[in-house]
Amino acid sequence: MKVCGVEINNSEAIICLVQEDGEMFNVPECRSRSVSLRNATDDTAIQEFHFAFKKLMQDYRVDEIVIISRPLKGKFAGSAASFKMEAAIQLCKLPAATIQQTEVKEQLKRNPLQVDFECLELRRIQKPAFEAAYGYLSAKRYGKQD
Repeated sequence: MKVCGVEINNSEAIICLVQEDGEMFNVPECRSRSVSLRNATDDTAIQEFHFAFKKLMQDYRVDEIVIISRPLKGKFAGSAASFKMEAAIQLCKLPAATIQQTEVKEQLKRNPLQVDFECLELRRIQKPAFEAAYGYLSAKRYGKQD
């Protein structure tokens, strides 16, 4: 199973692919580390973002998408653009789930990585997206913590 972890920051969806092969997790190569939304108020830009993201998922044969959820209210609330991007991602005709940052941390604590993040040849900005995908796959494999 191949999962795309997504962290939405400002007008950019930072992505990381994680593939489960039996008992191992792999990080396949990907031509893009992020997909940007040029203008959140322009419907053509939103459609272009949706097309680009959907095409990337098709090209890499992604099975599921997992998005790090953002608060709706408060100091750290997501922007309107970020929620438009999330909706465009969810319309890609793939199963798309959201995961809380606390659940990601619980899964990392319960099932720690067996390799150092720096060895994965990912950029530092991809770490939350990678952890979301890994945490999601770990929760599917081992179940959620009670």
